[in-house]
Amino acid sequence: MTIARSSLVSVETTPWYHCVSRCVRRSFLCSKDPETGKDFSHRKQWIADRIKELASVFCIRVAAYAVMSNHYHVVLFLDKEKAESLSDTEVLERWYSIFERPILGRKFLEFGKENLSKAERAEVEELIKEFRKRLYDLSWFMRCLNEHIARKANREDRVRGRFWEGRFKSQALLDERALLAAMSYVDLNPVRAGVAKSVSECEHTSVKDRISGRDKEKLMSFEDEAKGEEPPIPCSFKDYLELVDWAVRALRKEGRGYIKDNVPRLINEIGMEPKGFLSFARSFLKEFGHAVGSPGALTRLRDQRLVHHIKGMKAAREVFVKKAA
Repeated sequence: MTIARSSLVSVETTPWYHCVSRCVRRSFLCSKDPETGKDFSHRKQWIADRIKELASVFCIRVAAYAVMSNHYHVVLFLDKEKAESLSDTEVLERWYSIFERPILGRKFLEFGKENLSKAERAEVEELIKEFRKRLYDLSWFMRCLNEHIARKANREDRVRGRFWEGRFKSQALLDERALLAAMSYVDLNPVRAGVAKSVSECEHTSVKDRISGRDKEKLMSFEDEAKGEEPPIPCSFKDYLELVDWAVRALRKEGRGYIKDNVPRLINEIGMEPKGFLSFARSFLKEFGHAVGSPGALTRLRDQRLVHHIKGMKAAREVFVKKAA
């Protein structure tokens, strides 16, 4: 049964979310068309660029992303505190940078609130209140991303109709372990798909951007890179890169196997089970439903939602509960 997005996304529950959008019928609409021979791989960069562009407008920060031939992943942080700290002018300027400015909005920005009538001030205050909420709204971010790409691709193909397969899928990341596991899962998409053999070959991913320095400032900072202005990803990039590199070697060397030696410090530090983590490395997030986290975090969410069952408890025990030595 389809669940309303408002029931799945709550900043009060967690500000971290993993989202996936797939091309219609999972067709390879961002790679080479086997029937016509036309290559649409350039659309991957369209998506990557649009993700970063929207991150500069919305109060939503990009922790990780990966663009593949027929789908993309993003891990996002909904920064409600940042949105609430913006001035009224900043809210309107951000929103109107991607949407057309109505007459009332232009009048406010050009002449100021004091030059509006009482009725106009009331109307613009309601607009600002609504736009402020939208600036940290996951559905609005994904809408502005997917609609833009769909229109651009359809213009190129000279067709009409759907580009994306229905609405995007989202998963709440309930704790630090879920966040880092989701980020590594996303960054390793090209390796799992067999199009990359190392982290440095993972094109159109956030980890490749960070290694190369390309648009690095448009991505969320790690603890060792943060300037103290905003909350960072809760680990150092060095530790995260060690985790991802270890997972790459495990996937290449033993498929779903387990490298016992040189387990990354981050795995031990946050209490993840190495063998369980690697065993789910190919289908990790599929084992969970609308939320990912430790057994305790999933239990709390189940009780909060007043439901009898929540998918992923078995996987949570295997991945997020460290076995005794």
